[in-house]
Amino acid sequence: ADSGDTDVELPTIRHQPEGLEQLLARTKFTKTELQSLYRGFKNECPSGLVDEETFTLIYSRFFPQGDASSYAHFLFDAFDADHNGALCFQDFAVGLSVLLRGTEQQKLKWTFDLYDVNKDGYVTKEVTVGNTGGLVGWAHPDGDLPVPCVPQDMLEIMKSIYAMMGRCTEPALRASAPAQHVELFFQKMDRNRDGVVTFEEFLATCQE
Repeated sequence: ADSGDTDVELPTIRHQPEGLEQLLARTKFTKTELQSLYRGFKNECPSGLVDEETFTLIYSRFFPQGDASSYAHFLFDAFDADHNGALCFQDFAVGLSVLLRGTEQQKLKWTFDLYDVNKDGYVTKEVTVGNTGGLVGWAHPDGDLPVPCVPQDMLEIMKSIYAMMGRCTEPALRASAPAQHVELFFQKMDRNRDGVVTFEEFLATCQE
């Protein structure tokens, strides 16, 4: 039934989303914006839940020039707040609210959590021994020594961003570009040089 300007009654579906009042309290969207977002969400996902495969297909439409599947995986994980393998409308609305209307610190926390793939609260520098991970220019000439230490979580995300961009970058990027990008960024963020980046270090560096 059309509820007009009265409290919205979300249709009964396989996953019943939070009520409108709860979402108004948890997000910075207006009632009209939430109703519009819900209509779009329901149109794409009639069941009320989005699995990673569906999310990837939807997200990839925006990046036809490259391969967005890897980045979509990290993005899906960031939106999936309870890590149950499916996004419901409230996951989507709350995450989008942070990205679009959140404070600077909230947005940076969301970004840090995206980099923190194993969700231990840190971005740690890992050593890969005798393996360049397919990245040209990072092998040590002696072969049996570690390649330059790169934070693997961030490296995988950076590689996924470059893959999403496709071959439309000018000038064309070398295969080593993601690792070089991450290494320089990590050196800047790791203020006490202990090989671990905390959110406080990340926040301080980004706010400089």
